[in-house]
Amino acid sequence: MKKKAFVVLLIACLFTISTSHVWAWGVWAHNHINKGAVLALPKEMGMFFYNHSDFITEESTVPDIRKYTMGDKTEGRKHYINLEQFNYTSRTMMPKNLHDTEIKYGKDSLDKWGILPWVIQDMMAKLTDAFRNKKKTEILLIAADLGHYIADAHMPLHTTVNHDGKLTGQPGMHAFWESQLPELFGKNYNLYTGDAIYLKDVEQTTWNMIDSSFYLVRPLLYTESKMRKDNPEDKQYVMDANGKPAKNKYGQPIHAFEYAHVYHELLNGMVEKQMRTAIKLTADYWYTAWVNAGKPDLTDMDPDYTTERNKPFYKQDMKTWQKGKVKGCKSDKEF
Repeated sequence: MKKKAFVVLLIACLFTISTSHVWAWGVWAHNHINKGAVLALPKEMGMFFYNHSDFITEESTVPDIRKYTMGDKTEGRKHYINLEQFNYTSRTMMPKNLHDTEIKYGKDSLDKWGILPWVIQDMMAKLTDAFRNKKKTEILLIAADLGHYIADAHMPLHTTVNHDGKLTGQPGMHAFWESQLPELFGKNYNLYTGDAIYLKDVEQTTWNMIDSSFYLVRPLLYTESKMRKDNPEDKQYVMDANGKPAKNKYGQPIHAFEYAHVYHELLNGMVEKQMRTAIKLTADYWYTAWVNAGKPDLTDMDPDYTTERNKPFYKQDMKTWQKGKVKGCKSDKEF
């Protein structure tokens, strides 16, 4: 077993099961995205991150814990951006940083509309500083949180005011797309991305991922709306003893397997692609921050004993990773 870093936070992460919510990728996806990103890093920094991959994987859901369990009022707006409310057309119309954004739109508006792209860029700057100063704990905490927000940016419904499908008569779409579908079909995904690459323009890359996700909102909803019209309620959902749609422990409707399977097929790999791209860009951002910090040596940040003990597991996980699979994520099921 690999050494688990930062025991206190890991214990806190065990409470993730009580905090899963429709506002973020589910636990299964967040865990696999952060762990996959660790495996996508080049050797120069990959071993250091692998030494702490248990922590990075578990901590992937802590931003949601801060919001729902800890009641952090500043956290919610970090996870999304409602582009329609900004009258968004392109990144050129948007302020470059959060300070200028608050001046332009006002804090109260941003609390409702979301600030996800600026949070990603701010976290990137903080991670670069942490690498430059070789602050181990900060590197791991910030990198894991950054992975969460990059993952959120790849969930299309995090970019729209119609976040749960309610405006189009499709309530429950958020958890259906991001939690139930990956849990049902994720074991068959090919998540391999190759090694991380350097990003020449972090701002442009950030807005490109927001644009790409927003582009998927319409087909994501339209495809399900057509299915909904053609299928009675008892074909859409698992039904309870009272003939009503059954719900999971978080109050989300549970879609019938056959309905979920057909919808997943009609999406033509959308969920898998978004997960894979989230893994790739999380690794790219981590790697870019390290390069921008001057490529500090990370090999002396852990005891030699820890690294030597983990090398066989690293080689084993890398072989599996190159086949498209991410091992070592035992996630709590939501559906």
